[in-house]
Amino acid sequence: MKKSPNILQLPKIVDARGNLSFVEANRHVPFEIKRAYWIYDVPGGEVRGGHAFREQDEFIIALSGSFDVIVDTGNGRKKRFPLNRSYFGLYIPKGVWRSLENFSTNSLALVLASTVYNENDYIRDYAEFITFANANVNVQSNLLINSGLIIPPFSDFTLSTVNECCVNELDKNHRIKGNITVVENRQAVPFDIERVYYLYDVPGGEERGGHAHKDLSQLIVAASGSFDVVLDDGTTKKTITLNRPYQGLYVVPGIWRELVNFSSGSSCLVLASHKYDEADYVRDYNEFLKYKK
Repeated sequence: MKKSPNILQLPKIVDARGNLSFVEANRHVPFEIKRAYWIYDVPGGEVRGGHAFREQDEFIIALSGSFDVIVDTGNGRKKRFPLNRSYFGLYIPKGVWRSLENFSTNSLALVLASTVYNENDYIRDYAEFITFANANVNVQSNLLINSGLIIPPFSDFTLSTVNECCVNELDKNHRIKGNITVVENRQAVPFDIERVYYLYDVPGGEERGGHAHKDLSQLIVAASGSFDVVLDDGTTKKTITLNRPYQGLYVVPGIWRELVNFSSGSSCLVLASHKYDEADYVRDYNEFLKYKK
């Protein structure tokens, strides 16, 4: 039976310092996350999208602001899904025509995808889409996947230093209708994305974090607004300011980190190498120092 687009509710962890929601592959979304991209700086009244995919499933979240997603399964009826809450997302299976419109000021759309980018997977002509949809067959699109450079993440908790953490300039596709930044597995990040989480509704000046991870690697992005990340390897501290949605801070395991100086209306987006595991956290700083010794 063909899957249909539907709204899925995500976990929402309420905190006075800012709320947190997260998405895990094959748990909150029914696919592996191969690519994450976000659309920002969209002028009011613009329309994005207007295409379908042969093989790719998607999950779309209004990380900030609001917009509508118009879906068309090829049966002559369209459906509008307003997205305006960070803890809800729209699952869109392959073979569905979709467009994004009615963007509010400073809105930010986060899209998680089941495949890496391949132009051959796009159906951009509506008449071609109708033919594809009515065929109602499982078409093999023969996707060509560029695996990119595989760099194993640093994994020694005790030896890692702040020098292994770095700010990466991410792909930025400038468009008149809004910019897009894309992160694919094993290319912009040296790991497979197993979890995506984000902080939002953070009051200005608040602080978050205050822990380290034993095995997890992360890419931290100021999807909107700005904040500072204080990195600490037990010997050396370094503060990194993030204020561009096309820059990401790669953090290796074994680094204590704190997020401070949030600007009002900021959103912190994190791409993570592992699903949530409380045993991977080190939340006591003295315990962290013992590990590092």
